[in-house]
Amino acid sequence: MYYSDELVEEIREKNDIVSVVGEYVKLTRKGGSYFGLCPFHNEKTGSFSVSPQKQMYYCFGCHKGGNVFSFLMDYENYTFPEAVKVLGERVGVELPEIEYSESAKQQKDEKTRMLEMYKHAATFYYKMLRTQHGQIGYQYLRKRGLSDETIKHFGLGYSTKFGKDLYHYLKKQGFSDQMMIEGGLVSYSEKAGTYDRFWNRVMFPIMDANHKVIGFGGRVMGDGEPKYLNSPETKIFDKSRNLYGLNFARASRKDNMIICEGYMDVIALHQAGFTQAVASLGTALTENQCRLLARYTKKVLLTYDSDNAGTNAALRAIPMLKAAGLSVAVINMKPYKDPDEFIKALGAEAFEERINQAVNSFLFEIEVIERRYDFKDPESKTAFFKAAAKKLLEFTEEIERNAYVEAVAERYHLPYEKLKKMVDTMGESVSQMPVREKPRSGIRKKQKEDGITKAQKLLITWMISDDILYDEINKHVELRDFTNELYRTVVEMLHQQKVQGKIKPAEIMSHFADSDSQGEVASLFHTELKQIEKKEELEKALTETIIKVKEHSYNAQIDEMDKNDMLAWQRILQEKSKLQKLHISL
Repeated sequence: MYYSDELVEEIREKNDIVSVVGEYVKLTRKGGSYFGLCPFHNEKTGSFSVSPQKQMYYCFGCHKGGNVFSFLMDYENYTFPEAVKVLGERVGVELPEIEYSESAKQQKDEKTRMLEMYKHAATFYYKMLRTQHGQIGYQYLRKRGLSDETIKHFGLGYSTKFGKDLYHYLKKQGFSDQMMIEGGLVSYSEKAGTYDRFWNRVMFPIMDANHKVIGFGGRVMGDGEPKYLNSPETKIFDKSRNLYGLNFARASRKDNMIICEGYMDVIALHQAGFTQAVASLGTALTENQCRLLARYTKKVLLTYDSDNAGTNAALRAIPMLKAAGLSVAVINMKPYKDPDEFIKALGAEAFEERINQAVNSFLFEIEVIERRYDFKDPESKTAFFKAAAKKLLEFTEEIERNAYVEAVAERYHLPYEKLKKMVDTMGESVSQMPVREKPRSGIRKKQKEDGITKAQKLLITWMISDDILYDEINKHVELRDFTNELYRTVVEMLHQQKVQGKIKPAEIMSHFADSDSQGEVASLFHTELKQIEKKEELEKALTETIIKVKEHSYNAQIDEMDKNDMLAWQRILQEKSKLQKLHISL
């Protein structure tokens, strides 16, 4: 859904950021700002700042920052339209209705009706669990170590043995046979007629990220087959795009997500305090699920079963998770099969220790390779190191590759230089990558660019902090001199707002969509400049910074210009020579 800039700005201005953030974080006023413990990382002293004047927040610890929209997006994991909708409703701003075609409207209505049906089904199953007929299910869950509170939290239920109880219940609620069949809650055969798809099973409601029931998993009581039965894919349920427990895990303030294989693993971990646990839905992890996880975390911990099937599942998942931009580690469950068994046997504290001991995914892959070789046999041992060297060639970045060479060498008590030589030799023979060291000039160039970025940032901070400095910098520095694209955009918007008579940091923030950019912009408005007492020292610092930025800009222009355009060359060289005479007087 698209909302106009004017509407977005109206909603932002009506939602005071101190009031909104204060609903989530305990804030204390210090001077012109409010401070509290950062909700985005663990800290003991409050480095999280909220400015009512700037209508922005910024953490001096983790460097997250933004406006009222980005706060809800970061904290609640809302999309931008979701954040606009929530904040609009909060202040009574009416949002435009979405215009649907007739076919789209019908489809939307069908989805809404099906969601209602699933909600009714979940309520029915939950109530059945506490009846006489549901005792078998209730006792099963209690024997598995689940508390009444946990059963209620996850909405666990029971489908009776009789085969038509849910069908009759939904019929009374006004749902048609066709919808029940299409929704996968009932089945039909000529012999039996219409009957419940799930019967004599403990029921696990599957919810989307917004707590809407979209499917079920059912665990049979007794020896029936299949042991676990899941809802088929429907208009509202795509198992490849959802994760069990994500509706709760996304609100966890942990810096990771734990991926399990089964429902009970997730529930057992949540009950033990590990509320960041999720599970794929009866299938191997998919690329869509990996991308979904990347919305909520940067680090994933795998707790797949410790048997061969679990190991193979982990090996399949690792490259997909990495491709989604996630850092991956593997938790060792041995001697137990899964998190549920582990928690029951050793408890939450021991599991926390296993989290802290989680093995980097690459080193886990090396461990799996190791199992194929006999270290007592010199030939087999050598073959292992060759296999490990080949695996290390997957890293195309030399610094990263060498870091892992060092880690593998340390783990297997092999001199670093010997393993590195093996990797380099193998790399040359198969021509998979350059193994020569990068020229030092390249390293120096990167450092120079970092220095330029800092200089551009300093100029912007001066422009924000002082009107006199803004005017002076604006005399000498053009928009194109800010070669950092983000900084150039910020300066352009600063110029526009200056003409309008007021700088609005939060409005500038709204221009940037991703959290990294928002954090960087927020840092510009929250940087505390070192106080320069003497006027002469400030003039000197300002002059040197402007010269540095301008020289870099001229060099960039030279790199881009037509080498045959002598007039342009002469103009830039003349401008560069003038820089040496530049002196700022305040």
